[in-house]
Amino acid sequence: MHTAFTEEQVEIRRTLRDVLLKRCGPDEVRAAVLTPAGHDLRLWHSLADQLGLPGLAVQQQYGGAGCGLLELALACEEAGRVLLPSPLTATAALTVPLVTALGTPQQRAGLLPRLASGRLTGTLAVPNGTLPDALGLTGDGCGRLRAGWSGGGRAGGVQARRTGDSWRLYGEAGQVLDGHTAGLLLVAAHTGGYACSRTLLFVLRPEEARGVVRTRLTALDETRPQAGIELRDVEAEPLGQVDSDVRGALAGVGGVVATALAAEAVGAADRALERTVEYARVREQFGRPIGSFQAVKHRLADLYVAVQAARSAVYYAAWSGRPAVGGLALAQALEAAQVVTAEAVQLHGGIGVTWEHDVQMYFKRAASDALLFGSVHRLRERAADVAGLFDAAGGREAVVL
Repeated sequence: MHTAFTEEQVEIRRTLRDVLLKRCGPDEVRAAVLTPAGHDLRLWHSLADQLGLPGLAVQQQYGGAGCGLLELALACEEAGRVLLPSPLTATAALTVPLVTALGTPQQRAGLLPRLASGRLTGTLAVPNGTLPDALGLTGDGCGRLRAGWSGGGRAGGVQARRTGDSWRLYGEAGQVLDGHTAGLLLVAAHTGGYACSRTLLFVLRPEEARGVVRTRLTALDETRPQAGIELRDVEAEPLGQVDSDVRGALAGVGGVVATALAAEAVGAADRALERTVEYARVREQFGRPIGSFQAVKHRLADLYVAVQAARSAVYYAAWSGRPAVGGLALAQALEAAQVVTAEAVQLHGGIGVTWEHDVQMYFKRAASDALLFGSVHRLRERAADVAGLFDAAGGREAVVL
C-alpha cells in the first residue's frame, strides 16, 4: 500500500476544499437546506461542470474522470467537513456503481453519461430502515426469506408484478436519500411467491412515470434530505437482466457506500474538532483560556487520536475496496464522529446546544448517520460474521463461557 497521495489526488482535495470554503459556509448551508431541493442547485452544477465531482468514479468511456474509490473518498471527506447538502453520496456512491454493475449496455450508455455530468441525479429506494441490511452492512441481504428485507405489498416495501412484457410496481419506500429530487430512482421491489421470492432492482424516472408520489420528510439532519415515495401501479423496467445477481451487486456497492459515508463522517469530525480547539483558545475562565487547562488538553488529544485512527481506517478501506473493510471503517468513523461531536457540544458549554451555533449541526449529522446506516455495534457484528470470527461449532458458546 502506498500511503502517499499522488499529485492528482492532492489537487482534487485542495481544489474542492477551496471551492467549498468560499461557497459553502454555515450560512450557505442553512439557506440551502430550506430550499425545495434541499441543496444549492447552482453550487451542485458548478461542482459538476468545473470539477466533474459526480463523475469522479465513472469510467472515461461514459464521460467520467475514471478515478477510483480513494479519490471519491477524498471528495466525500471534504464534503463532510462543511456538511455539504448535495446528491453526491446517493448519485456517485449508490446509483453509479449499481448501474455499472447490473445495467445492460444500453442502460449504461444512456444513464452513466448523464449521471457523470450532474444533470441527472439518482438514488436507491428501499423500504424503511432496511438500507444497511440491503447493502450487506448489518445483515446478509436476505433476512428471514430469500429477500426478506425488501418486503412487498401489504407487508410493506414495493411489490413488482409482471404483465405481459412490462413490469408494474406498487407499494412504498421511506427514508430515501434525496428521493424528492432525484431524476432517477433505482427501486428495490419484491417479486414472486413464497417459494420463489426474490428482489429485483427497477429503473424509474419519476418525472416521466404516472402514479409516483414523492414527499420530503422531516429529518434530524437537514443537510441529508430524505423522502417518502409511494408507487401506485407504476410502469418500470428492470435494471439489467431479470436473473442478475442483485444481492451480490448490492453487497459490492455496500463497501463503496460505507467508505464514502465513513469519509464524510471523518471530515465532519475533523472540522468539529478544529472548531472546538479554536473555541478553547479564546474562551476564558478564571482569567485564562480553557484550552490551557490540562484536563481540556487531554480530552482534545483523545479526540484527535480518534479522528486520525478513523481517517486511517477510511483510507485503507478505499485502497482495499473490500466491502467488509468498508463496514469496519464506517463503524470506526461513526464512533469517532459521535464522540467528537458530543465532546464538542460539552466543551462549547451552553452555546453548543443552541440552534444559532454550528456545532449542533455536526452533532445531528453523527447521530442521524448511525440511525440511517447502522449502529456501530451492528456494523462490527456483521464484519465479524463475514470474517468468521464466531463459528457455529462453538465459537459463540466459548465466548459466553
